[in-house]
Amino acid sequence: MAQFGSRIGMILATAGSAVGLGNIWRFPTTVGENGGAALILVYIFFTLILGIPGMLAEFIVGRNGKANACQSYKKSVCKLPSYGHKMGYGIGLLGMLSASLILGFYSVVAGWCIYYFAQAIFDNVLGSPEHISQGFSVLTENPWIPSILAVIFILLTHLIIRRGVRGGIERASKIMMPLLFIMLIALIIASCTLPGAYNGIVFLFHPDFSKLTGQVLFEALGQSFFSLSLGTACLCTYASYFQEDVDLLKSSAQIAGIDCTIAIMAGLMIFPAAFSVGIMPDAGPSLIFLTLPNVFEAAFPHPVAYVISILFFLLLAMAALTSTISLHEIGTSILHEEMNISRGKAAWGVSAFCSIVGILCALSMGALPIGFFGDTLFGNFDTLTSNIFLPAGALFTTIIVGWIMSKETVMAQLTSNGRYNIPPLVVSLLFFLIRYVCPLGIALIFLKQTGTL
Repeated sequence: MAQFGSRIGMILATAGSAVGLGNIWRFPTTVGENGGAALILVYIFFTLILGIPGMLAEFIVGRNGKANACQSYKKSVCKLPSYGHKMGYGIGLLGMLSASLILGFYSVVAGWCIYYFAQAIFDNVLGSPEHISQGFSVLTENPWIPSILAVIFILLTHLIIRRGVRGGIERASKIMMPLLFIMLIALIIASCTLPGAYNGIVFLFHPDFSKLTGQVLFEALGQSFFSLSLGTACLCTYASYFQEDVDLLKSSAQIAGIDCTIAIMAGLMIFPAAFSVGIMPDAGPSLIFLTLPNVFEAAFPHPVAYVISILFFLLLAMAALTSTISLHEIGTSILHEEMNISRGKAAWGVSAFCSIVGILCALSMGALPIGFFGDTLFGNFDTLTSNIFLPAGALFTTIIVGWIMSKETVMAQLTSNGRYNIPPLVVSLLFFLIRYVCPLGIALIFLKQTGTL
């Protein structure tokens, strides 16, 4: 069984699976629309009581199984009759389907990042608001460019995956994650040194608890869930590559900490610059591709704005790639082991399926408006995975670890077979969170996402 070669490589690869456009795009958008610092504090709280225990549950299933997601979940329910084994296997397949669909439509947005990065190099992303808006419309309505770029991004992911765990995933993560931090720091410095940037910093770090509404609480709960990639089986898959001496609880806390840090750094990159030029922080999803080029143009002299725009869209593309690697690996590992085919052939199978999904999703955004229930195919897959598949996968995982796996097996993974001593109070708290708090939180997310609440 393949394993990560070093602890730092394991941490960076697993953190990279969580860090993505959700941190740099979704988090600032959510914060901007829901009152700033108050949401951040609630988000950190929910990460502690839902995110870390949920991540820990997937880690326990994965390292206990030491195999692909299907076999790991099947082994985790070995106490159940034969129908339970099929259920466990099905949870792994659900994770593969979720990840493959997400990779398909996610690659469309990642392709936009590549497009804007190239346009930034040729100095075509700066200009009047009308020019920027028109450029985005031309991109999404073009029948070829978004589809080709989506496939290119999937192939970039494919090239890393086919080189294996150590030679591909771990090596790429050791390069990309430090670069991600360096670029973020450079952009933060540029943003925070602008005139009037202090107001953006206050918005981000000075909580106004009068803005804590039920909607803000649900947004923070959802962000803590989705930003850590819970429910896709990617954490379970990566955990199967962990060495026996890895402290799962400590690693969960470190990875969640990295994920939160990068999300907050993204806010620190965006809001000071936005406030500096008088743009409201609640610009919504258009913040990244439409609003921020206006911010760069207004806030910096042109030579500096040119460099900032290149760095920013390169940052987006790299953040997307750290996530797509883990999404691809789930299906690749399952096909490789279950169908007994080479890793290269398994990777091609996943890449082909995701490319078809990506092309259809790209076309549905303008050139070929296909979809169901009044939405595009892109929106359909996003809704299906976010509202149903991911909550279902995460809910099954916490129930399995909290109620079905034997306490001895769970404790063996928590302590790495006795290598680490975890205080009884901490163990009791973890079991309480995994058994009761996580299922309740995930159920609330499901009800909110489906419009029941």
